[in-house]
Amino acid sequence: MFRTRQAGLSLVELMIALVIGLILMLGITQIFIASHSASRLSEGVARAQENGRFALDFLERDIRMAGHTGCVNDQAHFIKGTGALKNNLTAATGSGSPLDFSVAIQGYEAGNTGPTNTLAVGGGAIPTGLPTSISGLNPAPVAGSDILVLRFFAPEGVPVTAINGQDLTVDAARWTRLTEGGVANPTLFGIANCDSADIFAGTTTAGKITGTTVDFTRYAPQPEPTMVYRAESMVYYIGNGTNGPGLRRARANSAGAYAINEELVEGIENLQLMYGLDATTDIVAATPPAGNVTVQNIASGVTTAANATGAGQWRRVGMVQVGLVARSADRIGTNANSKPTDTPAQLGVLGMTYDQAAATDGRYRTAYEVSVALRNRLFGN
Repeated sequence: MFRTRQAGLSLVELMIALVIGLILMLGITQIFIASHSASRLSEGVARAQENGRFALDFLERDIRMAGHTGCVNDQAHFIKGTGALKNNLTAATGSGSPLDFSVAIQGYEAGNTGPTNTLAVGGGAIPTGLPTSISGLNPAPVAGSDILVLRFFAPEGVPVTAINGQDLTVDAARWTRLTEGGVANPTLFGIANCDSADIFAGTTTAGKITGTTVDFTRYAPQPEPTMVYRAESMVYYIGNGTNGPGLRRARANSAGAYAINEELVEGIENLQLMYGLDATTDIVAATPPAGNVTVQNIASGVTTAANATGAGQWRRVGMVQVGLVARSADRIGTNANSKPTDTPAQLGVLGMTYDQAAATDGRYRTAYEVSVALRNRLFGN
Protein backbone atom coordinates (compact mmCIF):
# COMPACT_ATOMS: atom_id res chain seq x y z
CA MET A 1 0.00 0.00 0.00
CA PHE A 2 1.42 3.40 -1.05
CA ARG A 3 1.09 6.65 0.93
CA THR A 4 0.58 9.96 -0.86
CA ARG A 5 3.20 12.33 0.41
CA GLN A 6 2.83 16.15 0.42
CA ALA A 7 5.35 17.44 -2.02
CA GLY A 8 4.73 21.21 -1.20
CA LEU A 9 3.69 24.18 -3.37
CA SER A 10 5.20 25.05 -6.64
CA LEU A 11 6.67 28.51 -7.20
CA VAL A 12 3.84 29.34 -9.58
CA GLU A 13 1.21 28.43 -7.02
CA LEU A 14 2.97 30.51 -4.38
CA MET A 15 3.17 33.54 -6.66
CA ILE A 16 -0.51 33.22 -7.53
CA ALA A 17 -1.40 33.06 -3.84
CA LEU A 18 0.70 36.15 -3.13
CA VAL A 19 -0.92 38.08 -5.97
CA ILE A 20 -4.41 37.17 -4.76
CA GLY A 21 -3.45 38.20 -1.25
CA LEU A 22 -2.05 41.50 -2.45
CA ILE A 23 -5.21 42.22 -4.43
CA LEU A 24 -7.35 41.53 -1.37
CA MET A 25 -5.13 43.73 0.81
CA LEU A 26 -5.24 46.52 -1.77
CA GLY A 27 -9.03 46.35 -1.83
CA ILE A 28 -9.24 46.44 1.95
CA THR A 29 -6.79 49.37 2.03
CA GLN A 30 -8.83 51.29 -0.53
CA ILE A 31 -12.00 50.69 1.46
CA PHE A 32 -10.27 51.92 4.62
CA ILE A 33 -8.93 55.05 2.87
CA ALA A 34 -12.33 55.85 1.36
CA SER A 35 -14.05 55.33 4.69
CA HIS A 36 -11.47 57.46 6.47
CA SER A 37 -11.77 60.26 3.89
CA ALA A 38 -15.56 60.17 4.10
CA SER A 39 -15.33 60.38 7.88
CA ARG A 40 -12.96 63.36 7.72
CA LEU A 41 -15.19 65.11 5.17
CA SER A 42 -18.28 64.50 7.31
CA GLU A 43 -16.49 65.81 10.40
CA GLY A 44 -15.17 68.84 8.49
CA VAL A 45 -18.62 69.69 7.15
CA ALA A 46 -20.16 69.32 10.60
CA ARG A 47 -17.52 71.52 12.25
CA ALA A 48 -17.85 74.21 9.58
CA GLN A 49 -21.64 74.21 9.86
CA GLU A 50 -21.48 74.37 13.64
CA ASN A 51 -18.98 77.23 13.63
CA GLY A 52 -20.97 79.13 11.02
CA ARG A 53 -24.15 78.76 13.04
CA PHE A 54 -22.49 79.96 16.27
CA ALA A 55 -20.85 82.91 14.50
CA LEU A 56 -24.13 84.09 12.97
CA ASP A 57 -25.85 83.72 16.35
CA PHE A 58 -23.32 86.02 18.05
CA LEU A 59 -23.47 88.57 15.25
CA GLU A 60 -27.25 88.59 14.91
CA ARG A 61 -27.82 89.03 18.64
CA ASP A 62 -25.50 92.04 18.99
CA ILE A 63 -26.39 93.68 15.66
CA ARG A 64 -30.06 93.71 16.65
CA MET A 65 -29.15 95.56 19.85
CA ALA A 66 -27.31 98.43 18.11
CA GLY A 67 -28.77 101.74 19.27
CA HIS A 68 -30.49 100.35 22.36
CA THR A 69 -30.52 103.04 25.07
CA GLY A 70 -33.19 101.75 27.42
CA CYS A 71 -36.88 102.14 26.75
CA VAL A 72 -36.24 104.80 24.07
CA ASN A 73 -33.75 104.02 21.31
CA ASP A 74 -30.95 106.31 20.22
CA GLN A 75 -32.63 107.10 16.90
CA ALA A 76 -35.59 108.66 18.70
CA HIS A 77 -33.30 110.62 21.01
CA PHE A 78 -31.35 112.09 18.08
CA ILE A 79 -34.54 112.99 16.22
CA LYS A 80 -35.81 114.90 19.23
CA GLY A 81 -32.58 116.88 19.17
CA THR A 82 -32.97 117.99 22.78
CA GLY A 83 -29.83 116.49 24.25
CA ALA A 84 -31.90 113.70 25.77
CA LEU A 85 -29.08 111.29 24.94
CA LYS A 86 -25.98 112.71 26.60
CA ASN A 87 -22.53 111.23 26.25
CA ASN A 88 -20.40 112.19 29.27
CA LEU A 89 -17.29 110.71 27.65
CA THR A 90 -14.81 112.55 25.48
CA ALA A 91 -15.21 111.44 21.87
CA ALA A 92 -15.55 113.38 18.63
CA THR A 93 -18.77 112.61 16.75
CA GLY A 94 -18.19 110.17 13.92
CA SER A 95 -14.48 109.80 14.71
CA GLY A 96 -14.59 106.05 15.24
CA SER A 97 -13.62 106.38 18.89
CA PRO A 98 -14.88 103.45 20.99
CA LEU A 99 -16.55 106.05 23.24
CA ASP A 100 -18.52 107.76 20.45
CA PHE A 101 -22.04 106.63 21.34
CA SER A 102 -23.51 109.10 18.85
CA VAL A 103 -22.92 106.33 16.29
CA ALA A 104 -24.51 102.99 17.16
CA ILE A 105 -23.17 101.08 14.17
CA GLN A 106 -20.15 101.73 12.00
CA GLY A 107 -18.29 99.63 9.47
CA TYR A 108 -14.96 99.47 7.68
CA GLU A 109 -14.64 97.90 4.25
CA ALA A 110 -11.75 95.77 3.06
CA GLY A 111 -10.83 97.02 -0.40
CA ASN A 112 -12.14 95.18 -3.48
CA THR A 113 -14.39 92.81 -1.52
CA GLY A 114 -17.75 94.18 -2.56
CA PRO A 115 -20.28 92.64 -4.96
CA THR A 116 -18.79 91.64 -8.34
CA ASN A 117 -15.26 91.53 -6.86
CA THR A 118 -13.19 88.36 -6.48
CA LEU A 119 -11.11 87.57 -3.41
CA ALA A 120 -8.68 84.67 -3.28
CA VAL A 121 -8.24 82.70 -0.07
CA GLY A 122 -5.62 84.48 2.01
CA GLY A 123 -5.68 87.56 -0.23
CA GLY A 124 -6.97 91.08 0.06
CA ALA A 125 -6.04 94.04 2.25
CA ILE A 126 -6.89 95.33 5.71
CA PRO A 127 -9.59 98.05 5.66
CA THR A 128 -8.22 101.58 5.37
CA GLY A 129 -9.11 104.54 7.57
CA LEU A 130 -9.17 102.50 10.77
CA PRO A 131 -8.98 104.40 14.06
CA THR A 132 -5.90 103.56 16.13
CA SER A 133 -8.03 101.68 18.63
CA ILE A 134 -8.84 99.10 15.91
CA SER A 135 -5.60 99.11 13.93
CA GLY A 136 -3.78 98.42 17.21
CA LEU A 137 -5.85 95.37 18.12
CA ASN A 138 -3.92 92.29 19.19
CA PRO A 139 -4.27 89.96 17.38
CA ALA A 140 -4.57 92.26 14.40
CA PRO A 141 -7.39 92.08 11.86
CA VAL A 142 -6.62 89.79 8.94
CA ALA A 143 -6.63 91.01 5.36
CA GLY A 144 -9.69 90.69 3.15
CA SER A 145 -12.36 90.88 5.87
CA ASP A 146 -14.66 93.73 6.87
CA ILE A 147 -14.87 95.13 10.40
CA LEU A 148 -18.01 96.01 12.35
CA VAL A 149 -18.37 98.35 15.36
CA LEU A 150 -21.49 98.27 17.56
CA ARG A 151 -22.53 100.44 20.51
CA PHE A 152 -25.57 99.97 22.75
CA PHE A 153 -26.85 99.44 26.28
CA ALA A 154 -26.87 95.81 27.39
CA PRO A 155 -30.26 94.09 27.00
CA GLU A 156 -31.01 93.95 30.73
CA GLY A 157 -30.63 96.75 33.24
CA VAL A 158 -30.76 97.01 37.02
CA PRO A 159 -33.31 99.21 38.83
CA VAL A 160 -31.82 102.25 40.59
CA THR A 161 -33.12 102.29 44.17
CA ALA A 162 -31.31 105.44 45.39
CA ILE A 163 -29.35 108.38 44.00
CA ASN A 164 -26.92 110.27 46.22
CA GLY A 165 -24.83 112.79 44.30
CA GLN A 166 -22.80 110.71 41.86
CA ASP A 167 -23.57 107.42 43.62
CA LEU A 168 -26.22 105.05 42.31
CA THR A 169 -27.54 102.34 44.59
CA VAL A 170 -28.96 99.47 42.60
CA ASP A 171 -30.95 96.31 43.27
CA ALA A 172 -28.28 93.96 44.65
CA ALA A 173 -30.29 90.88 43.71
CA ARG A 174 -29.93 91.81 40.04
CA TRP A 175 -26.31 92.95 40.14
CA THR A 176 -25.14 90.01 38.03
CA ARG A 177 -26.87 91.57 35.02
CA LEU A 178 -24.05 94.11 34.91
CA THR A 179 -21.25 91.53 35.02
CA GLU A 180 -22.53 88.71 32.83
CA GLY A 181 -20.97 87.81 29.50
CA GLY A 182 -17.36 87.86 30.68
CA VAL A 183 -17.20 91.46 31.98
CA ALA A 184 -16.35 91.05 35.66
CA ASN A 185 -15.50 94.73 36.29
CA PRO A 186 -17.53 96.99 33.99
CA THR A 187 -16.44 100.62 33.65
CA LEU A 188 -18.90 101.85 30.96
CA PHE A 189 -22.51 102.46 32.00
CA GLY A 190 -25.74 103.95 30.78
CA ILE A 191 -28.64 105.29 32.81
CA ALA A 192 -32.09 105.83 31.30
CA ASN A 193 -35.63 106.63 32.42
CA CYS A 194 -37.66 106.48 29.16
CA ASP A 195 -37.13 110.19 28.62
CA SER A 196 -33.39 110.77 28.96
CA ALA A 197 -30.24 108.68 28.80
CA ASP A 198 -26.64 109.30 29.89
CA ILE A 199 -23.52 107.34 29.01
CA PHE A 200 -20.82 107.64 31.64
CA ALA A 201 -17.68 106.10 33.11
CA GLY A 202 -18.00 104.58 36.56
CA THR A 203 -16.54 102.42 39.26
CA THR A 204 -18.33 99.73 41.21
CA THR A 205 -18.51 98.50 44.78
CA ALA A 206 -21.02 96.12 46.32
CA GLY A 207 -24.43 97.24 45.07
CA LYS A 208 -23.23 100.73 44.15
CA ILE A 209 -22.00 102.54 41.02
CA THR A 210 -20.09 105.81 41.28
CA GLY A 211 -20.22 107.92 38.16
CA THR A 212 -17.56 110.38 37.07
CA THR A 213 -18.25 113.69 35.30
CA VAL A 214 -21.96 112.96 35.16
CA ASP A 215 -24.97 114.80 36.56
CA PHE A 216 -27.74 112.50 37.79
CA THR A 217 -30.12 115.31 38.88
CA ARG A 218 -32.54 114.68 36.00
CA TYR A 219 -33.12 111.13 37.23
CA ALA A 220 -35.15 109.85 40.17
CA PRO A 221 -34.89 106.39 41.77
CA GLN A 222 -37.58 103.72 41.66
CA PRO A 223 -40.57 103.71 41.42
CA GLU A 224 -39.58 106.01 38.56
CA PRO A 225 -38.53 103.84 35.56
CA THR A 226 -34.83 104.56 36.12
CA MET A 227 -32.50 101.74 35.16
CA VAL A 228 -28.74 101.49 34.89
CA TYR A 229 -27.15 99.33 32.18
CA ARG A 230 -23.72 98.22 31.14
CA ALA A 231 -22.81 100.25 28.06
CA GLU A 232 -21.33 98.13 25.29
CA SER A 233 -18.85 99.35 22.70
CA MET A 234 -17.49 96.43 20.72
CA VAL A 235 -15.77 95.56 17.48
CA TYR A 236 -16.27 92.34 15.51
CA TYR A 237 -13.46 91.26 13.22
CA ILE A 238 -11.52 88.27 11.91
CA GLY A 239 -8.22 87.66 13.67
CA ASN A 240 -5.89 84.74 14.23
CA GLY A 241 -6.55 82.57 17.25
CA THR A 242 -5.61 79.17 18.59
CA ASN A 243 -6.27 77.37 15.30
CA GLY A 244 -5.93 79.97 12.58
CA PRO A 245 -8.45 82.71 11.81
CA GLY A 246 -11.63 83.05 13.83
CA LEU A 247 -14.41 85.49 14.67
CA ARG A 248 -13.25 87.83 17.45
CA ARG A 249 -15.07 90.38 19.60
CA ALA A 250 -13.24 93.13 21.48
CA ARG A 251 -14.98 95.22 24.15
CA ALA A 252 -13.98 98.76 25.08
CA ASN A 253 -13.50 100.17 28.57
CA SER A 254 -14.03 103.73 29.82
CA ALA A 255 -10.48 104.66 28.79
CA GLY A 256 -11.40 104.13 25.14
CA ALA A 257 -9.35 100.96 24.69
CA TYR A 258 -10.59 97.57 23.53
CA ALA A 259 -9.43 95.84 26.70
CA ILE A 260 -11.36 92.55 26.50
CA ASN A 261 -10.55 90.66 23.30
CA GLU A 262 -11.95 87.16 22.91
CA GLU A 263 -12.14 84.59 20.15
CA LEU A 264 -15.81 83.68 19.87
CA VAL A 265 -15.70 81.06 17.11
CA GLU A 266 -12.70 79.42 15.47
CA GLY A 267 -12.59 78.53 11.81
CA ILE A 268 -14.33 81.71 10.55
CA GLU A 269 -12.06 82.79 7.72
CA ASN A 270 -13.80 85.74 6.14
CA LEU A 271 -16.45 88.32 7.09
CA GLN A 272 -18.34 90.50 4.61
CA LEU A 273 -20.95 93.15 5.43
CA MET A 274 -23.51 95.26 3.60
CA TYR A 275 -25.79 97.92 5.06
CA GLY A 276 -29.40 98.80 4.33
CA LEU A 277 -30.05 102.55 4.47
CA ASP A 278 -33.25 104.41 5.20
CA ALA A 279 -34.71 106.40 2.33
CA THR A 280 -34.34 109.61 4.35
CA THR A 281 -30.86 110.94 3.70
CA ASP A 282 -30.76 113.40 6.62
CA ILE A 283 -32.50 112.09 9.72
CA VAL A 284 -33.49 114.97 12.03
CA ALA A 285 -36.69 116.16 13.71
CA ALA A 286 -37.95 117.80 10.53
CA THR A 287 -37.21 114.73 8.41
CA PRO A 288 -37.61 111.55 10.49
CA PRO A 289 -36.85 108.09 9.10
CA ALA A 290 -39.18 106.92 6.37
CA GLY A 291 -38.98 103.33 7.53
CA ASN A 292 -38.10 102.13 4.04
CA VAL A 293 -34.70 100.56 3.41
CA THR A 294 -34.19 101.46 -0.21
CA VAL A 295 -30.41 101.32 -0.64
CA GLN A 296 -27.88 98.62 0.22
CA ASN A 297 -24.22 99.44 0.21
CA ILE A 298 -20.83 98.41 1.52
CA ALA A 299 -19.27 100.43 4.35
CA SER A 300 -17.24 102.68 2.06
CA GLY A 301 -20.43 103.32 0.08
CA VAL A 302 -22.27 104.45 3.21
CA THR A 303 -19.57 106.99 4.05
CA THR A 304 -15.87 107.29 4.72
CA ALA A 305 -16.22 110.58 6.59
CA ALA A 306 -15.02 110.50 10.20
CA ASN A 307 -17.05 113.49 11.36
CA ALA A 308 -20.60 114.57 12.19
CA THR A 309 -21.64 114.25 8.53
CA GLY A 310 -20.45 110.66 8.51
CA ALA A 311 -22.24 109.98 11.79
CA GLY A 312 -25.48 111.17 10.18
CA GLN A 313 -25.09 108.65 7.37
CA TRP A 314 -24.49 105.78 9.77
CA ARG A 315 -27.74 106.71 11.56
CA ARG A 316 -29.57 105.75 8.36
CA VAL A 317 -28.60 102.09 8.79
CA GLY A 318 -31.61 99.93 9.63
CA MET A 319 -30.44 96.55 8.36
CA VAL A 320 -27.19 94.66 8.02
CA GLN A 321 -26.42 91.78 5.68
CA VAL A 322 -23.77 89.44 7.03
CA GLY A 323 -21.79 86.99 4.92
CA LEU A 324 -19.05 84.75 6.23
CA VAL A 325 -16.88 81.85 5.19
CA ALA A 326 -16.38 78.99 7.65
CA ARG A 327 -13.69 76.36 7.17
CA SER A 328 -13.04 72.96 8.69
CA ALA A 329 -10.57 72.73 11.56
CA ASP A 330 -8.41 70.13 9.78
CA ARG A 331 -7.73 68.80 6.29
CA ILE A 332 -10.50 66.64 4.95
CA GLY A 333 -8.13 64.64 2.69
CA THR A 334 -5.37 62.22 3.55
CA ASN A 335 -2.84 64.00 1.35
CA ALA A 336 -1.21 67.11 2.80
CA ASN A 337 -1.76 69.00 -0.46
CA SER A 338 -5.15 67.59 -1.29
CA LYS A 339 -8.05 69.87 -2.09
CA PRO A 340 -11.73 69.06 -1.50
CA THR A 341 -12.73 67.84 -4.94
CA ASP A 342 -16.43 67.77 -4.07
CA THR A 343 -16.45 71.41 -3.00
CA PRO A 344 -16.83 74.14 -5.64
CA ALA A 345 -13.65 76.13 -6.18
CA GLN A 346 -15.60 79.39 -5.82
CA LEU A 347 -18.06 80.49 -3.15
CA GLY A 348 -20.46 83.42 -3.27
CA VAL A 349 -20.48 85.80 -0.29
CA LEU A 350 -22.89 88.76 -0.62
CA GLY A 351 -22.15 88.98 -4.33
CA MET A 352 -18.39 88.66 -3.89
CA THR A 353 -16.66 85.61 -5.36
CA TYR A 354 -14.47 83.83 -2.83
CA ASP A 355 -11.97 81.94 -4.93
CA GLN A 356 -10.40 78.91 -3.24
CA ALA A 357 -8.94 77.38 -6.41
CA ALA A 358 -5.39 78.11 -5.30
CA ALA A 359 -5.87 76.87 -1.72
CA THR A 360 -3.77 73.80 -0.96
CA ASP A 361 -4.59 73.25 2.71
CA GLY A 362 -7.24 70.62 1.96
CA ARG A 363 -9.88 72.25 4.20
CA TYR A 364 -13.60 72.26 3.56
CA ARG A 365 -15.10 75.75 3.17
CA THR A 366 -18.67 76.93 3.01
CA ALA A 367 -20.44 80.30 3.00
CA TYR A 368 -23.35 81.61 5.08
CA GLU A 369 -25.46 84.73 4.73
CA VAL A 370 -28.15 86.39 6.85
CA SER A 371 -30.02 89.70 6.91
CA VAL A 372 -30.46 91.33 10.32
CA ALA A 373 -32.90 94.14 11.12
CA LEU A 374 -31.75 96.62 13.78
CA ARG A 375 -34.80 96.52 15.99
CA ASN A 376 -33.80 99.75 17.76
CA ARG A 377 -33.56 101.51 14.41
CA LEU A 378 -36.87 100.44 12.90
CA PHE A 379 -39.26 103.33 12.29
CA GLY A 380 -41.77 103.75 15.13
CA ASN A 381 -39.74 101.91 17.78
